[in-house]
Parts: sequence; structure tokens; C-alpha cells
Amino acid sequence: MARDTRPLEQLTIFDGIVLICGMVIGAGIFKAPSIVAANTSSGAQFVFAWVLGGAVSLCGALVYAELAARYPETGGEYAFLARGWGRGVAFVFAWARMTVIQTGAIAAVSFVFGDYASEIWRLGDKSSSIYAAIAVAGLTALNVAGTLESKLLQRAMQVALFAGLLFIGVAGLFAPAQTPVPAAAGGGSFGLAMIFVLLTYGGWNEAAYLAGEVRDARRNMIRVLIGGIVTVTALYLLVNIGYLAALGLGGLRSSKAVAADVVRAVTGDKGAVLAAIIVCLAALTTINAAIFTGARTSYAFGRDFAVFGRLGAWRAAGSTPANALVLQGVITLALVWAGSLTPDGFSAMVAYTAPVFWTFFYLSGTTLFLFRERAAERPAFRTPLYPHIPIAFSVMCAYMLYSSVDYIRNPDFGPNFGVAVFAGLIVMAAGVPLYLALRTR
Repeated sequence: MARDTRPLEQLTIFDGIVLICGMVIGAGIFKAPSIVAANTSSGAQFVFAWVLGGAVSLCGALVYAELAARYPETGGEYAFLARGWGRGVAFVFAWARMTVIQTGAIAAVSFVFGDYASEIWRLGDKSSSIYAAIAVAGLTALNVAGTLESKLLQRAMQVALFAGLLFIGVAGLFAPAQTPVPAAAGGGSFGLAMIFVLLTYGGWNEAAYLAGEVRDARRNMIRVLIGGIVTVTALYLLVNIGYLAALGLGGLRSSKAVAADVVRAVTGDKGAVLAAIIVCLAALTTINAAIFTGARTSYAFGRDFAVFGRLGAWRAAGSTPANALVLQGVITLALVWAGSLTPDGFSAMVAYTAPVFWTFFYLSGTTLFLFRERAAERPAFRTPLYPHIPIAFSVMCAYMLYSSVDYIRNPDFGPNFGVAVFAGLIVMAAGVPLYLALRTR
């Protein structure tokens, strides 16, 4: 007789908070602050952006926690969109995740690795892009071979990352006074600043899927989510206030490797190299995790749709979705090459992915209203203050979608970024006729 297998409710509140911190905190905190500073008009607005990012992330996590409690199966947004908006929308999401969202995110973090690796040993004018390509190719090859980081190494890296962030934040607060760098007037676009803030908070949508494994989820999930995101927000505030104290707003705006510059101000060049090594290891860990999860989504996509059947092949040697990994690696390397043609590859990849990312975040968030109307059952966790929190989250998603398209009007980034924005939207839109053709067949 078939048994109903369900996740074990074995995570404590502390377990959940630690997991959320591990899912959210990544390499972005070492790159995004300089771009956020360039698009805020004062130190107070810079700090406010990080506080607002924590609040938006909490609202989104509360919405996703109910979605995950209602439909705890594997698939996340793919499952929510299929049930809420239909199989066609879910198909376009899976297509966009494979060609824009996940591959663009891997490319963006690879440029963070490239910027900091260049602080250790520079490889010419295109040093950041060369290092980015090496990281993507090397880690893709390791995943194809089946050589994955162990849980022990992942935990050790996470501890090193947290310790490094605390050190950098505290070091910035006690850094000797620097010659102030004049801050340009204007402050750019606050909406653009929030794109990079919320990119750095990314990962809470994965954290919301813990609902099925937390003890007494109806009561404890809200404590886990609030505790986890408040902890991340507090750490981000400490680090960014340290950056601001050490470099000033003008110094932050002009920095290409802000963590290394802060540590250099305190300990000299040797300390800056140590900081760069910490960031490089953190970036490699983030890239590896994104390569691992992204390829498995593409594998599932290949299993669902026959035209992508080759992606659904599983390689017995090493137990990996080799075809999906190779295709993902090729697309990502193409994006790294495209990013190398722009003034800043990281920003270009954010421009490429952000409109598509926020389109599907908005659609996923609004599925909660549809599910509440259709279903009478009470899931293990329900979003508090309904409908105010889901409305606030949906409005913010719509604003971020507008801001990510408005990216093209920012004079600091030039025409290359307008091309990146439209390229991401065009690639996403290509999924619509592809789905219609498949459905006809």
C-alpha cells in the first residue's frame, strides 16, 4: 500500500533562523553597496535603503511561507505559477529561469569573484571577465564530474563568511579617518538602488519553503522568518555602516572592491588581500550552489517537455544532470562574454535579469490571492495581516519591475545596459511562441 510521505517537522526556531541566514547572505554584500551608494543622495538614505530591503524581504517571505505551506512539493515558483496562472505561465518561467534568471545570476556573482580575484592578481584589462569565465567553466566541470562540496565544507565556508562580515563591519567602524572623496550630487535613482539592495537580500524565497519542516509551523514559522530576516538585516546594517564610516559616501561610490578597500584602510595591503580571498571563497560557494540548483531545475524542465528531453537525461557516473549542466554553463559563459563588453559586468547582468526576475516574483506573489479565493482549507501557516502584507509585497514587486526597466534611463550606465534590459525581456518573451508551438504539436 502506498504511504503518504511528508517532510519531518524537526527544525527548531534556531535551526530555521540559521538556515535563513545561510540562504540569504552571499557575495552580493561585497559588491552591491558601492552601486547602492551611487544611487542614494546621502548616508541616511543609503542606510534607509538597507532597512527597507529587510522589510520588503520579510513581507515576501511571509507570503511565500503560506504558498509553500499550501503546496509544499518540489518546484517552488514553478508549482505556484502552474496552479495559479496555468501551465503556460509556468513554462515561460522555467524557460526564463534557464536562459535569463539563473544563468544571469551565476554570471553576476562570477563578476564579483572576478573583481576581488583581480585585487589579488590582475590578469590585464579584462581581468574580472577572465576570472569570471574561469570560475563558471571550472565549477561547471566539477559539477558534471560529480565533485560537489561537502556539507562540512559548506558549513565551514558559511562560518568564515559570517566571521569575515563581522570583522569587516567592525573594522570599518574603527578605521582611521580617510581623506574624503567628494560625492557627486544627485544620488541617481532610489529605485535602482533598491534593485541591488533586494538582490543582496535574495534567497529568502528559498527560506520560506521551510514551512513543512518547522516544528509547530503555524506558531513558529513567523518567529523563524522574523528572526532570520531581522538577523540578516542587522548584519547587513553593521557591514554597510562600517563601509560608510571607513570610506564615506563618495569613497563607497568610487570603490570597485569595497570590502578590500575598507580592510586596506585598517590593516594595509596584506589585510586587503585576506579580505579579497574571503570574498572570492564566498563567491565561489554561491556560484557552485547556483550551478547545482539551476541545472536540476532545467533537468526537471526536460522531463516535463519532450522538446527539451535531452536536458532530462541523468548521467550515472557522478550522478549528475550532465546535459543540463553543460547547457547552463554555455549560456552563462555567453553572458560573461557579453558582460565583458560593458563598463561593469555585474551591473550588466543585473540589468539583464532584474525585469524578468521581478515579473515572475510579482506573478508568484499574486497567486496567494487566487488560492485564498479558491480553497477553503487552512494551511499550516497563514500570512498575518492579510491582505495588507501581500498587497504591500505585490506593490513593491510592481515598483521594482518598473525600476528595473527604468534602468535604461540612468546616464551612469550608458546604452549597453539598455541593450541588456531589452535582451532579457526578449529572451523571456521568446518562451511564449515556443510554448504555443509545443502546445499545438
